[in-house]
Amino acid sequence: MRDDSVIRAAGCLLWRRSPSDDGIELALVYRPKWADWSHPKGKLKRREAAQDGAVREVLEETGMTCEPGPELPTVRYQVEGRPKEVRYWAAEATHGAFTPNREVSRLLWLSPAAARDRLTQDRDKALVDVLLSTLHAAGEVP
Repeated sequence: MRDDSVIRAAGCLLWRRSPSDDGIELALVYRPKWADWSHPKGKLKRREAAQDGAVREVLEETGMTCEPGPELPTVRYQVEGRPKEVRYWAAEATHGAFTPNREVSRLLWLSPAAARDRLTQDRDKALVDVLLSTLHAAGEVP
């Protein structure tokens, strides 16, 4: 039986090959409601599979379609006294364009180092290193 007190969410570390060098860039979103820079993510709908929700949230928040890859570590923290669990995937951006929306006012494509510096939460920064080692192990990046 599922614990309904846990806020279930999912997202992606959305990446693309850098147009200027051999590296990659990560998409970060700015959420005015929380005044933070984060990876695209959001709450799952009732009975929605986590990976499906992650891909949906990427599309809603960034306007990008993506190809999900390896699952990354789940992040757990408290929100207003309730436990929140966010499952993440590495996901390569495949197509699309950003349009500011109700939840996200800006999107930036940054090098991993710049993304790590820009992210608001330490828990999001730590995922950048996991993503890089995961992509390197999969042969996606040098």
